[in-house]
Amino acid sequence: MHGHSAACCTVPPVTANNSPPAQGAWTEVDGMKTYVTGQPEGKEAILVIYDIFGFFPQTLQGADILGQKYKVFVPDWFEGKPCDLSWHPPDTKEKEEKLGNFFQTTGAPPKTAQRVPKVVDLLKKMPENAGVQKWAVVGYCWGGKIVALTTQEGTPFKAGAACHPAMVDPSDARGAAVPIAMLPSKDENNEDVAGWEKEMKQKHLVKWYPDQVHGFMAARADLTDANVRKNYEDGYKTLLDFFGQHL
Repeated sequence: MHGHSAACCTVPPVTANNSPPAQGAWTEVDGMKTYVTGQPEGKEAILVIYDIFGFFPQTLQGADILGQKYKVFVPDWFEGKPCDLSWHPPDTKEKEEKLGNFFQTTGAPPKTAQRVPKVVDLLKKMPENAGVQKWAVVGYCWGGKIVALTTQEGTPFKAGAACHPAMVDPSDARGAAVPIAMLPSKDENNEDVAGWEKEMKQKHLVKWYPDQVHGFMAARADLTDANVRKNYEDGYKTLLDFFGQHL
């Protein structure tokens, strides 16, 4: 697909980290196991679209950071079948085929994008979320494309953010209906991001992390590395600041 980062498909996640235990709890939304963290009585909430590796400690820790100010939900969009770690790197025809099939089926962006409004509606109807008045969405890598597809006209969100997004397409910016932050890494395509920014008519932020790998705020964040942790924390501070301005 257009703008798909090579790193997204070839670099495995980091499985050894010093991430603290997740602070939230678990519930079920639309049949999906869903991580819930943050402010129980919060009036503003964030829906998280994880990357192709699903629930990873670094991603859940990021949700907990966002939860310092917001109520945060991370559904298991792949329903227990994320991208298999054994497919990385896709150095055989079999692995390549399995990865390609994943993006055509379970990981097809339109499939998840079509489900997002229903999930938000179900979350709104839960008694424990009755006080939530505004919603935002954050996506990582693959999830960044879902953010692009679900922040068009008629979106349930007031703001969105795409961290080291895959499949960046300037045409997505033309229909954006809300403010969006984009945090590219060194592995994102400069021309794609520049084209997106040129077409973006809503308020927006583009902040590059030129010495970080694709995935540094999610499953590929090696938090044992001081520089990675510094940028990881800065990325989340940037998100908190952005949503503080636009929610």
